[in-house]
Amino acid sequence: MAIFERDRPDDRRPRAAIDAAQAFADGGERTTALRGTAWAAHRAAQEARDAGRAAASDAARAAAHAAGAAYLHPLAKATQVKHILGSAAHAVRAFELSAGNNPTVGADQMARARSLAHPVVVDVLRRYPAAPGGGGRVGELLRQLDASLR
Repeated sequence: MAIFERDRPDDRRPRAAIDAAQAFADGGERTTALRGTAWAAHRAAQEARDAGRAAASDAARAAAHAAGAAYLHPLAKATQVKHILGSAAHAVRAFELSAGNNPTVGADQMARARSLAHPVVVDVLRRYPAAPGGGGRVGELLRQLDASLR
């Protein structure tokens, strides 16, 4: 979140999404407010992108995916993998971009994401098909993370 907040300190939407995701992870209910914070963080990401702030945009997308993960569907579709790993993939990309598009920084952040993946997350991930193709660099990161956790 520091990447986004450093660039856009007055925009609290991604922070609200992270806070809502944390509350859900701590046992809170899956409510429409959680979904609302995810969509608000997504809008913040679009605005950052439109302003030419790619790293901030990916950081906000990471927050949106964190809150949106509560809405994982039980349908066994590869697109659902984005709900599980989208936050981590966008966070890795934000770090890469903030370091001048440095893939070494991305590799370090990818290793960190793998080390933080709880066994329950890995178990849920294994119930879905592999991550789908496409999606540019974030899609590539998503597929790398997916393959490394299965």
